[in-house]
Amino acid sequence: MKINFIDIRRQYEQYQPEIDARMRSVLNDACFIMGKQVSELEEQLAGYVGSKHAVACGSGTDALQLVLMAYGVRPGDEIITTPFTFIATTETISLLGAKPVFVDIRPDTFNIDPVKIKKAVGPRTRGIIAVDIFGQCADYEEINRIAQEHGLFVIEDAAQSFGAQYKAKMACSLAKVACTSFFPAKPLGCYGDGGMIFTDDDNMAMVWKSLRGHGAGSHKYEHVRLGVNSRLDTLQAAVLLAKFKHFPKEVELRNQVADYYTRHLKGIVETPVILPFNRSVYAQYNIVVKDREAVLKRLQEKQIPTAIHYPKPLHLQPVYAPLGYKKGDFPLAEHICEHILALPMHPFLKEDELNFIIDTVIK
Repeated sequence: MKINFIDIRRQYEQYQPEIDARMRSVLNDACFIMGKQVSELEEQLAGYVGSKHAVACGSGTDALQLVLMAYGVRPGDEIITTPFTFIATTETISLLGAKPVFVDIRPDTFNIDPVKIKKAVGPRTRGIIAVDIFGQCADYEEINRIAQEHGLFVIEDAAQSFGAQYKAKMACSLAKVACTSFFPAKPLGCYGDGGMIFTDDDNMAMVWKSLRGHGAGSHKYEHVRLGVNSRLDTLQAAVLLAKFKHFPKEVELRNQVADYYTRHLKGIVETPVILPFNRSVYAQYNIVVKDREAVLKRLQEKQIPTAIHYPKPLHLQPVYAPLGYKKGDFPLAEHICEHILALPMHPFLKEDELNFIIDTVIK
């Protein structure tokens, strides 16, 4: 049985006429950079999230960098974040010369632990980047409270959680600023790279629009600040518009797939813990197993694709050796990295495919 880890082809076959029509409209307009589809996408996603502004950019990583640039982050500043995430979260901090300060994760959701955030705040701390790992939102009520108490900014790294909910509010609306990614494997993905920044702040939205286009001012070839080149391609916006029409249904299907996994695997392996006030979008479905290598071997024998998010926490990555962290500093993140395993997850998994995966894991 051929099973794909994420089946973008199956999705395309479902929506092919709409995706093709949207892309043809861009080809007919021949406006490939910042075409009308980009502003249409910004308007639709801002409305969905419940945010006043949505500013499209070249990738989720760029979104984080643009936000940090707008906040004026500079060498010597410290940003608190999690070691259990993809390096893009901290890469942008480091590229601006600032220092990522890691704190450990919660044992249940694997999101950053607010209790540990509070203990890590120091005189050089400027802000917090909270990551909504695997599609479940972090505890923003507590994170925002800590930030307000210490005069810090909060960035919601919602690269994996667009479409999720926290206490009846949508992901990407849970902090003053939120960033998401449209990498093809994301719950809402395009056919290349893409990202979006959300806020209710008029001035910040204006600054990001300038920064993404080389620091442009109000006139052509006027540059009012140092910026970057980070514009969302019109073709990618067109693909996202076609997919977004079906996105709420896909979120439902993702939850159905996850519920099916959990019903059959709970008690056999550790299954995802979703807090009562949260609704995950299940960017990945992860299990925690004692002997990962043995489980991986059996799944490979049955040609079931898997992934490990993430095999090594950021504080132990070679690039961050100069920060002086060592093994044992964040035991929860380290433990999860050694035992976590992602199973195939997408809205179009069929029941016989799920049963085959589940039976193999149980055996």
